[in-house]
Amino acid sequence: QVQLVESGGGLVQAGGSLRLACAASGRTVNNWAMGWFRQAPGKEREFVAVISDDGDNIEYADLVKGRFAISRDNTRNTLSLQMNDLNPSDTALYYCAAPRLAGYFTTDLNNYIYWGQGTQVTVSS
Repeated sequence: QVQLVESGGGLVQAGGSLRLACAASGRTVNNWAMGWFRQAPGKEREFVAVISDDGDNIEYADLVKGRFAISRDNTRNTLSLQMNDLNPSDTALYYCAAPRLAGYFTTDLNNYIYWGQGTQVTVSS
């Protein structure tokens, strides 16, 4: 069983930056790809970014490419998301997640079974 806890959300003005963190416990996630997803009010949860277990493979949603950067520290069992040049459309509850299988690299949220409680990001115009 994996427990995930996100932090780092908050209120920021358009053009600003935030860095989200996700701490994993219960078991090591060093052999697991990890992903970030988000859900805005009234919308479905959507993929943001995923990183492979060794950090060599990364994918981003088109809407965040060039602005967001996902990273991980396997020595600390943590995942991060650096978000730059934020705009109001980035306002959402952000979740970190782990897929059903170790090493499974996927952008499909339906393949993720471990989820944190989310951290709120609000971007004002």
